[in-house]
Amino acid sequence: MSLWNRFRKPGKPVEPGAHLRLGRHGEEAARAELERLGMKVLCTNYRHRRGEIDLIAREGEVLVFVEVKSRSSESWVRPSQAVGRPKQRMLSDTALAYLNELGRPRVAFRFDIVEVLFDGPGVREVRHIPDAFPLAEGRMYR
Repeated sequence: MSLWNRFRKPGKPVEPGAHLRLGRHGEEAARAELERLGMKVLCTNYRHRRGEIDLIAREGEVLVFVEVKSRSSESWVRPSQAVGRPKQRMLSDTALAYLNELGRPRVAFRFDIVEVLFDGPGVREVRHIPDAFPLAEGRMYR
């Protein structure tokens, strides 16, 4: 098994209720954008008791943990601003759990955010923010 195939972990799909449709559509748009940029998506909706990571991808030799933020309006702030310290801690803990499940491989990783803005039923804008934040304070990976 190749090193990168070891990173594939099936996520548990969530039944798309009315409140999840926007998020699911946003994740599809984010995935398409990452693939357009040459990234390979390895896993969607990875869940652990600590939380969930929307997409896990690979860019070259870097493992990328991606948070997708979808909004139908940006009247006050950009969607990425909703990823505050508590969310960053949850994403960091979940990413570390994912890496632990893989046997703690020696691999570079980062956290990206993809903002998806909708205009009615269609996607108006997809904005990829690479290396959006570091591993949360107090967390380490060696």
